[in-house]
Amino acid sequence: MDNTISCFFLEPFFIAVTVTALCFFLFLFSFLRSSSSLSLNKKHCNCACSCNGAVLNSDSSSLPYLNGGTGVEMLELSPAPVVLSERRTGSSMMEELVPEITTHALSYLDYPSLCRLSMTNSLMRKAANDDNAWKALYHKDYTLEQDCVTPTNGWKTYYAATRAIVNVNTEFFNIVRNKSIPAMSNFWLNADYVKCIHASGDLFSGYNAVLQSWQLVFDWGQGLNFQVRDVRVRVLTDMAWITMKTYVDMDAGPFNMTNIFEFHNGRWYMVHHHSSVMNGEMEQLHVHG
Repeated sequence: MDNTISCFFLEPFFIAVTVTALCFFLFLFSFLRSSSSLSLNKKHCNCACSCNGAVLNSDSSSLPYLNGGTGVEMLELSPAPVVLSERRTGSSMMEELVPEITTHALSYLDYPSLCRLSMTNSLMRKAANDDNAWKALYHKDYTLEQDCVTPTNGWKTYYAATRAIVNVNTEFFNIVRNKSIPAMSNFWLNADYVKCIHASGDLFSGYNAVLQSWQLVFDWGQGLNFQVRDVRVRVLTDMAWITMKTYVDMDAGPFNMTNIFEFHNGRWYMVHHHSSVMNGEMEQLHVHG
């Protein structure tokens, strides 16, 4: 409950900090741009002035005026107006920021905060949909292994697909903890090519055989509560696989586990599960991966 309350107050705080940082960069950029424009547009007056038929230029300081005085005394220099014609129509200061600055500022946000920021206004939506920002968020939340990957529909879509399959993988562990055969039967694809290899090394092939193997696991009296670490995800159009290390007893060492999913009729189904003991001790085989 305390963590939920903390997250509730921290997420608006992170958004406020990010927006404040962007405003600061906008002000700094505007100030530097205005200073540069003034320095470039200042010009010394070297014009010719006419009064009562007499023409004055920069060298005619000794010619008299009708009301007395000379050209130097009467000539008043006024500052040249700042020319902003080079600014594009409809452009904004935020659009003129260096992209790396915006990406760096947005990298401090998490997934929900970045989505909320995109709903504030059009400029924030454009910044929050930047592909580099989502690539940085993906590498922060998941893995750097896919740095060379170029997602077909961009990093935002790829991040959402990865997040979805990670949630499906989490659902698998919840089913195992609850020992629910109906939930497990809906979780697996009903096909003859699905396979399951438990930590004991036994291979079960086909939908019915796989479900029977899980029934044997659930009938075993000891509870199954996993700690999942080192998750690695790869998502394609209609297939995804996840590798991870799972711990039942942190002192006994982890299991290597691989889950493979296929996308059918708008949802992900498990088609392959493989668990193996890393330490090789046969007395640990009674623990399911």
